Amino acid sequence: MNEARREAVVAQPSVALAGRLLFTLIFFLSGVTHFTDLRTYESMIPTALPFRAFLVMISGVVELAGAAMIACNWNARLGGWLIALFLVPVTITVHGSELLAATDPVMQRIQTSFVLKGITMTGAALLITQLGVGGKRGV
Repeated sequence: MNEARREAVVAQPSVALAGRLLFTLIFFLSGVTHFTDLRTYESMIPTALPFRAFLVMISGVVELAGAAMIACNWNARLGGWLIALFLVPVTITVHGSELLAATDPVMQRIQTSFVLKGITMTGAALLITQLGVGGKRGV
């Protein structure tokens, strides 16, 4: 049975737009700095992983593309998948490894917060993959 995909019903389009822009803001800013501050992002990736600069650049592209798709409501569901694809490995490899390596209790709390933020944003991105962002343009 081929069922048409339906978008979530949006009661207040301006609120939905604000939500999309607020959700994607962090991905736009971070995506840009993946290229303008490449060395800092590269240093955050565990040294055991090869091609760290390449991984940073690819993740920046994925982040920017996913955020743009969600913000512009153009293939927003695919954009949600891109953001989730970005968040899962980053949350695990960057923040998870830093959490495990942290010896200072304050840094442990900070990294725990980052891991929880990554999990939460992944949940929101997965919701977008299933519900879209509302409106006629979302797919």
